[in-house]
Amino acid sequence: MIVIETFKGKSITEHRVEIVERKGTGHPDYMCDSIMDAISVALSKEYIKEFGNVLHHNIDKGLLAAGRTDKRFGGGRVLKPMELIIGDRATFRAAGKKIPVAEIAIDASKKWIKENLRFVDPERHLKYRVVLAPGSEELTDIFLRPGKVRPANDTSAAVGYYPLSPTEKVVFELERYLNSKKFKDKYPETGEDTKVMGLRRGNNLDLTVAMPFIANYIKSEKNYFERKSVVQKDMMRFVNGFKGFKGIEVHFNTLDEEGRGLGGIYLSLLGTSAEDADSGQVGRGNRVNGLISMNRPLGTEAAAGKNPVSHVGKIYNVFAHKIAKEIYEKIEGIKEVYVLLLSRIGTPIDQPQMATAQVLLERGRKINEIAKMAEEIFEQEFSKISKFCMELSRGKYPIC
Repeated sequence: MIVIETFKGKSITEHRVEIVERKGTGHPDYMCDSIMDAISVALSKEYIKEFGNVLHHNIDKGLLAAGRTDKRFGGGRVLKPMELIIGDRATFRAAGKKIPVAEIAIDASKKWIKENLRFVDPERHLKYRVVLAPGSEELTDIFLRPGKVRPANDTSAAVGYYPLSPTEKVVFELERYLNSKKFKDKYPETGEDTKVMGLRRGNNLDLTVAMPFIANYIKSEKNYFERKSVVQKDMMRFVNGFKGFKGIEVHFNTLDEEGRGLGGIYLSLLGTSAEDADSGQVGRGNRVNGLISMNRPLGTEAAAGKNPVSHVGKIYNVFAHKIAKEIYEKIEGIKEVYVLLLSRIGTPIDQPQMATAQVLLERGRKINEIAKMAEEIFEQEFSKISKFCMELSRGKYPIC
């Protein structure tokens, strides 16, 4: 069933207060989400290669247990490595063939770390514990049933929206800039564990940024605060390029306190707080559009690592944002779109129990003028969901 209705609330930009968060590349929660999804992509690739289809797996239970380090100005050492625990279910054998699931999981984890964390050695700085096991007979049987479109393996709801607000854009783009190659080449002393929290009050945007400095590059407390000042000025230059705000402030590493030595600065050996301060877990990071937006509806599913062909907790979460974007871009006179999708376990994923668009219209537009076009977009998108799932299996759509 498809329902198109008028969104009764205010536009996000009309709220007096807006709060938006993004956890960056080296944040332990982001690491868990990204690594588990990288494992799902690697397993999907192997399953397709060997059997022509993605087989049952859900790598959506993961924990990164923090290690322990000894840091000082100019360097330090790892005393205890981080530990990555990889769960939950996978297909280990099919059609008489054995799949090296554990090896694929560990290799995918190491590859992600090499590509994203400059100072973490995946061989020395992490231990890996694979606790994957075969799935239940009923959920595994879904993948043996005839038909191109899989039945949903859960009764699950998801929500997506479009467009992003100016605040959401600044928070997202600032973190991406801080972890870009350009920025790291310019400031190699900065780590990847960034977190950006945005608070908009009226037309004023207040940003709080946490990002460690790498011990090997920082020779003294004075040197730390000198480099911090330079980096903060670069952040201000970047965010001032965004229009629509009366004023923007950037607060950077606000726990710092001069005169306290190592206890008063944010110093890291490896660039991530998982080295000794903070553990990570799947599902505690960004939503599938890369943000944690407190003023928006948020789904509760952890999309990362779920299989891309039957687990609607992943498919519908990404798909809802995609449909919202299509409706916004193809129909004139829309300010915002919220898309809600609901599956029923056992029903093909191209036949949702409910698909709803809540549309906030520009002044003068009426819902009956756009309802038919929105319904047609739903129908078109669901008719191509098998292709979408294959793209999802290849990692085309980021999930954090």
